[in-house]
Amino acid sequence: MRRDATEPYEKHATPLRSPWPFTGRENELDLVRHSLSGARRGLVVTGPAGRGKTRLVTEAVRGTDCARVTGTPRTRHLPFAAFAHLLPGPGTLHQALGRLAGVRTLLVDDAHLLDDSSAALVHQLAVHGRTRLLVVVTDGEPVPPAVSRLWTGELLPRLALPPLPREDTVRLLSAGPDDTPEPLTANRLHRLCDGDLRLLRELLDAVRVDGRPAHAPGTWTWRGPVPLTAAVRERTADVLDRTGPEERDTLDRLAFAEPLPLDPDDLDLTALERLEGDSLVHVDDHGGVRLAHPLHGPVLRAAAGRLRARRLARPPAACAAELDAEAAELTRRIERADVTEVPAPVGDWLVAEGAPVPAGYAALRARYARLRGELRESAAWAREGLRTAPADPSCRTELGRADGTPEAGGDAYDAVRLGTPERAAGRLTGVFADHADAAARADGPALDRVAEELRRRGFLLFAAEAHAQAVPVHREPHAARTARTRAVALARRCQGARTPALAGLAMGELTARQRQIVTLAAAGLSNRQIAERLTLSVRTVGNHLHGAYTRLGTDRTALPHLTTLPDHQPA
Repeated sequence: MRRDATEPYEKHATPLRSPWPFTGRENELDLVRHSLSGARRGLVVTGPAGRGKTRLVTEAVRGTDCARVTGTPRTRHLPFAAFAHLLPGPGTLHQALGRLAGVRTLLVDDAHLLDDSSAALVHQLAVHGRTRLLVVVTDGEPVPPAVSRLWTGELLPRLALPPLPREDTVRLLSAGPDDTPEPLTANRLHRLCDGDLRLLRELLDAVRVDGRPAHAPGTWTWRGPVPLTAAVRERTADVLDRTGPEERDTLDRLAFAEPLPLDPDDLDLTALERLEGDSLVHVDDHGGVRLAHPLHGPVLRAAAGRLRARRLARPPAACAAELDAEAAELTRRIERADVTEVPAPVGDWLVAEGAPVPAGYAALRARYARLRGELRESAAWAREGLRTAPADPSCRTELGRADGTPEAGGDAYDAVRLGTPERAAGRLTGVFADHADAAARADGPALDRVAEELRRRGFLLFAAEAHAQAVPVHREPHAARTARTRAVALARRCQGARTPALAGLAMGELTARQRQIVTLAAAGLSNRQIAERLTLSVRTVGNHLHGAYTRLGTDRTALPHLTTLPDHQPA
C-alpha cells in the first residue's frame, strides 16, 4: 500500500548510502586544475548551496599536497579559528602569514563563514601570491569583505558554478548499484531539484521508500505527489510557513494552476507584491505569474488538505487546448529542422501526475526526443503512449526506433547515416542535403561543418555521426583527432546510441593490445582484474590505458560509448 503524501516520513528511515561518484563537470574540473598550475594563483568557486562546489574542488586537488581550512558558523567570533590546525598558536596577521609561507596550495571551504581574522589572512595570501588558493563561497550568504574582495578586486578569477546538466544528472542517478529511475522520472527529479544535488539525494531516497514500480527492466518509476520529508519541508519552509492568509491563498492558487501561469489580475495584488519581493513568485514578460522554484508547487499541492485540493485542482482534461498547442509547436520545430530544447510543461505535468497521456502526443514527444539523440527518453515517451493505447502504431514505431539505429531500406537520410549517401541524391533539403553531399565527396572539413550545424539545431546523434564519418577522410591527423573527440563527446550525450557510424569510432586507432585492454576496461574490469586475466603487471595495464586515453582524447568513463557495437548491422 502506498503511503499518503502528508504522512510523516521519520518511520520510513532509509539505510545510509555511500557518496555518489564524481560525475560530469569535466570542463569545470579542468578549469580548476589549470588554475593551480603555472603562474596562476588560484580560483574562487561560487554557487548556491548543494550545487557541488566542495566536491568539485576536492576532486581537483585529489592526490596533491594541499592544505585545507573550513569556515564554520560557531567559530566566526574566534580569531584565526579556521586556521587553528595550521598555526602553532595565537598571534598577529603578520605572524600568521609568515607561518604559512611553506603552504603552496590551500583550499578554503565555506569561506563565507570565516572569522574576520581568517578572512583577512586569506586575502593577504592572495595579495602576496606565494600560495595558490581555491576558495569556495555559497551564494546568498553574507560574505566577509576581505573574501569578496578576492574577486571584486580581481585578485583571483571567479567560477560561478552552473547547475549540473540534465544528462550528467541522469548519469549520476544511474551510478549506484541499484535499479535506476527511468528517464522521465530522472527528468522530473532534475527539474524539481534545480541544481541542488543534496536535495536530489534526499528526494531520491524519499521516493524510493514509496515503492518502485517497474517501468522497464532495470528501472523504476515515480509518479504522483512529492513526499513531504523533513528535508523537503526544511527546503521549502519559505512557502509552507507563510502565515498570512492572503499570501498562502495566492501561493496555493499558483500551485494548483500549474503547469499554466495565472494572470496577476486574478490574484491579490498586495500579497503578490510581497511574494515577489521575497523572490517566491516570478512575473514573466507576458504578465503570467509562476512560483519561482519548481519544487514549491508540488510541495504546496502535497501539503494541501483533500478538500482544498479538490476545490483548487485542475483536471487533466482542462489542459487539452494547451497540450495541443505544445504538440503544434513541436511539430513546427521538426518541420523547420530545429529540435533544440523547448519547454513542454503540460506534457511533463501529465506524466508527473500519473495521468493518461494521449498516444499521439506521446509519439510526437518520443520522435522529438529521438531526433535530439535522447534515446532512452524517446522509448519512455513511447511507453507512456502505449499505456493509454496499447496498439497505437506510432508509439510502437517510435519504441522500435528508440535505439537510434538507422534502418536498411529506411528514408533517404538513413542512407546517409548508413554510409550510402548516393542513394539520397536529390531527395533531401537543407542541412541534411549538405550532409549527403559532404559524405558523398568524402570531404572531412565539410562533414565537420555539417556536424556543427546539426549540433546547433539540436540533432546531437546526427552530429556525432557526421563527425565520426569525417574521421577516416580527414587528411590532417590533427583534424581527424578533433573530429573524433567531438564525435565521442556528442555520442556520450545520446543515451547509449549504438549506430554503424559510431561503431569502432576510435578503436581502430589503437594497437591490438590497447584494444584488448580498453575492451575489458569498458566492460567494468579494474586494472588489477585486467592484469590478472592477461597475465600482465598492473603498471603495464595502466600504461596501455594511458596511451589509449591519449589517442582517444577521453577517459575511462567514455569507453563504453566507444567500444559497444550495434546489436545488428543493416543488410
